[in-house]
Amino acid sequence: MKIALVSPYDWSVPGGVNSHCAHLRDQFKAAGHDVRIAAPASRRIDDPDFITIGKRPLSLPVSGSLARISLSLTLAPPVRRVITEEAFDVVHVHEPFMPMLPIHFLRYSEAVNVGTFHATREKSYFLYNWGKRHLRRWFRRLDGKIAVSTAASGFVEEYFPGYYNIIPNGVDVTKFSAEVKPLKQYQDGKLNILFVGRPEKRKGLDYLLQAYPRVKAALPDVRLIIVGAGKFGRYERTARSRKLADVEFCGFVSDDELPRYYQAADVFCAPATGFESQGIVLLEAMAAGVPIVASNIEGYAAVFTHDVEGALVLPADVEGLVEGLLDVLSSSGKRKRMAAQARRRAQAYAWPRVSQQVLSYYERLLHERRIAEGEQPARVS
Repeated sequence: MKIALVSPYDWSVPGGVNSHCAHLRDQFKAAGHDVRIAAPASRRIDDPDFITIGKRPLSLPVSGSLARISLSLTLAPPVRRVITEEAFDVVHVHEPFMPMLPIHFLRYSEAVNVGTFHATREKSYFLYNWGKRHLRRWFRRLDGKIAVSTAASGFVEEYFPGYYNIIPNGVDVTKFSAEVKPLKQYQDGKLNILFVGRPEKRKGLDYLLQAYPRVKAALPDVRLIIVGAGKFGRYERTARSRKLADVEFCGFVSDDELPRYYQAADVFCAPATGFESQGIVLLEAMAAGVPIVASNIEGYAAVFTHDVEGALVLPADVEGLVEGLLDVLSSSGKRKRMAAQARRRAQAYAWPRVSQQVLSYYERLLHERRIAEGEQPARVS
């Protein structure tokens, strides 16, 4: 199969959708397929599989985060040229209605068009509210629709009813479960709480910093490790003003180093308040065998079960967060049991399994296209 994976987001900036596309590309190529990735990029990308379309992405606020997308008015000609030259069997657009690149691919592609919807929101979305009448035109160009979770499908169905095949985000189980060299500074007998995320309000770090001193008072040998790209100045000032001991802001950590932080953790905490369709960091922690304390929001509750792989607490509930952390941290036996369950649960999200689900969906859609066009159906190889 000749496959195009289209991301609307700046390929130079790490993010969940771009990581998803990169993992699919690697898995598809390993299975013998020919794959191209198309996305905007703010710097040169030295990758023979990558096609830059849009060189000056802009940062726009979307769902409590910043999305770097291209709003260039000159995207159409290169999209048409790529589609003509590459002759794709499948064009797979991610976040199909995020301006502007996926829409241009839907506009010109005559291949089997597939869209994956990654996001969810607890409130109405101005883009869909404002533009759904116009977006329906491009919605009808989708031969297949994927949502990464029931939370994501439930959100988009409010605006664009239809059938959505639920295929989750994946995780590199081999990478995060590997025995890696321990971080010596965290091998001192203290219990480590790990937070991984951007410094955005929706990630709930404010609530964790409120809960932490009460956990510390009950368990003096506890430490909070905060990892993530971005400016954490406000949170660092909060920690200093409250005189919080054993709180470490580690900033950006490379993909190669990140598994070492998970391996150092006794519990992983994800206190997000919303806008999470699944939670890739939860999958990483589970693959590493780390018990979880996370907010009881739809995207997280679908990934793990309370009192099995970790604890679910109400969002924005400091008291619940304290209780959940103490419950897990106070019992080494419970942590070991949850860690083992987490590792087993993570296997369901391993990339080889997830990518095969996507490939099987492509094959089904291509088969249906051939039948609709009156051709003799044949298995895609």
